[in-house]
Amino acid sequence: MPTLIDITRTMDPQNRAIVHESFRALEAVLAPRITYLRPEDGGRDRMTAIFGCSPDDLPDGEGWGEDLLTEMNTHCGTHVDAPLHSGRLVEGRPARTISDIGLDELFRPGMVLDVRDWVQPGEAIPIEGLDAAIKATGREIEHGDAVLIRTGQERYTPADREFYFYPGMTGDATRYLTSRGATVLGTDALAWDRPFPVMKKAFEETGDPAQIWDGHFAIRDKEAFIVQQLTNLAALPLTGFTVGFFPIKLPGTSAAPARAVAFVAD
Repeated sequence: MPTLIDITRTMDPQNRAIVHESFRALEAVLAPRITYLRPEDGGRDRMTAIFGCSPDDLPDGEGWGEDLLTEMNTHCGTHVDAPLHSGRLVEGRPARTISDIGLDELFRPGMVLDVRDWVQPGEAIPIEGLDAAIKATGREIEHGDAVLIRTGQERYTPADREFYFYPGMTGDATRYLTSRGATVLGTDALAWDRPFPVMKKAFEETGDPAQIWDGHFAIRDKEAFIVQQLTNLAALPLTGFTVGFFPIKLPGTSAAPARAVAFVAD
């Protein structure tokens, strides 16, 4: 049996309470609000209302456990971006949604690109760093690979300002990976591209629209699935494992939260 390594961030509602004050708008992509209906209170009340019974009619006076999720973005926590997230047309064809993607496309040989020595907060991940990290794995990217980028961001929490100023990918760097065959692109950062304030400033200074969300827009040229907010990449070998991303089965959405698990042979 392979060793299973969870590389999914917990969508903990407590993270909403500790979001850095400058980034409150991001609460819904970090965690949902959860209302817990416990067997001894809310779950009990639900059952007595449905069945017209009293608590005395239930075992130990308890009902069921039930939980309500609200204010949850489809891009919440560790999630898979469908091509539709990058635009209506991808490779000149209608972009696929989450429900169009087969699970076999999200269960792929994996490799970790450790670029920590090559990155700076808020700056673009250089292609030279990606190339060096690929060489460190001892093999080339093959068609259908899931390439997971380890930037070191997993050491921060939403309470840290550094959490929001992560190293990000550019369009050229994204195409560097997809042109070599990568079809799943993962990162331990909050998002794939450079941080929004960084891209906005670059656009204001240069007037170049290519500075805007260029990492995601690169998917319009060659289809791939982007996975964000991974964690625990330090527990993985650089290669020699399979990784699965199992998104919630939602119809027609541009993304879905996913359980991401690496399968490492014993």
